Amino acid sequence: MNYRHAFHAGNFADVLKHAVLAQCLRHLKKKDKPFRYIDTHAGIGAYDLTSGEAERSPEWRNGIAKVIAADKPPAVADALAPLLDIVGAMNAGALSRYPGSPEIAARMARELDRIQLCEWHEADAKSLDKRYVRDARVKVERRDGYKALPALVPPREKRGLVLVDPPFEHRDEMAHMAEAVRSALPKWPTGTWIIWRPLKDLWASERFDVGLAEWLFEEELATPEKLLRADLWVRDLESEGKLAGAGIVIVNPPFTLEAQLLALLPWLSETLAQGEGAGWRLDGCATDDSLSVEEF
Repeated sequence: MNYRHAFHAGNFADVLKHAVLAQCLRHLKKKDKPFRYIDTHAGIGAYDLTSGEAERSPEWRNGIAKVIAADKPPAVADALAPLLDIVGAMNAGALSRYPGSPEIAARMARELDRIQLCEWHEADAKSLDKRYVRDARVKVERRDGYKALPALVPPREKRGLVLVDPPFEHRDEMAHMAEAVRSALPKWPTGTWIIWRPLKDLWASERFDVGLAEWLFEEELATPEKLLRADLWVRDLESEGKLAGAGIVIVNPPFTLEAQLLALLPWLSETLAQGEGAGWRLDGCATDDSLSVEEF
């Protein structure tokens, strides 16, 4: 599959990913000490929902647009507040702009915080650099985020977050992602890591998730309570057509995040359902029903 951000901006997968990212950044800001945000596949920063790419596949209409329009219980409103505040600030009238992960970080980071963005696609990297060229907090590099990651951690600030969110252009993307995480995470085991993956090849995603969990536990890089998996699917995962499900694995999540996701995921599943079989899960990756994986 090819999951270039511009074609899917604001869809159900973005809503979940960006709600979690914004909550993690909000948690980091609770301390006066600086943090660093590292994005391995940054895209172009923000997206025009009236562009050719977005209009060709207007997935945002079944994603962020429905979320904004729906009634939200207090716990759901709290979980979505950091993201929706940014979306609201970007749209004075009708919804036409949506933030990518770099824009969320740039709008939430303080003067003392730093943002490191990697993007390999040449045109996207130029757009990204142009967007943030006057922001002294932001450094943009045209680099392979996987190869760059081991050199970027640990950051000088010692606190912060890594987002690994590749476009899945390669058949063996899961293997590349596993290699990058394995080479970098031991250098910064105290950072928060958010790893996005589609639920397209269920065997590959489960193998990645369980392998990551078992490797972290065996290497004593994390304990079970420091690992959280949040997945959302809007119709039967076996259905044909566009992506039906996606989710994230979070290493070292904020202690408040699990409760927020327990409120948010059922609501998102019901609000964004596109057919029979919509659902969600929240666990620690390694469960009694998990695959047995020998190596990650």
